[in-house]
Amino acid sequence: MTGLHHLEIYVGDLQRSRQFYQYLLPKLGYTLFQEWQAGFSYQATDGSYLVFVQTNKEYLANGYHRCNIGLNHLAFQVASKKEVDDFQHELKLRNVTLLYEENYPFAGGENHYAVFFEDPDKIKLEIVSK
Repeated sequence: MTGLHHLEIYVGDLQRSRQFYQYLLPKLGYTLFQEWQAGFSYQATDGSYLVFVQTNKEYLANGYHRCNIGLNHLAFQVASKKEVDDFQHELKLRNVTLLYEENYPFAGGENHYAVFFEDPDKIKLEIVSK
């Protein structure tokens, strides 16, 4: 069997990203996996993991935009619509930027129950029910 081993994301402010993801990822079943001065990672139950690394100063000015070539968004699956609703509520309380809020929970289509939002670097994230 093959599958995703890990995904590495360079971030603009490591501490800000850490605060954001240390709330989100454990709620999705990830556990803190590795820590070092310039990064950290969280591992899923299947052994795959997400790595977050501080972008070097000389590359920060370029910024990130999901419509450029590269990563558009990450989608995480949860077991129920209630979990999606719970995340949407908690994200609002945390003042996280929600996307397509006017079409919630069907912004991805009538059979796609999900909440879309941004991380501190404006990477689009999605939590969708099975």
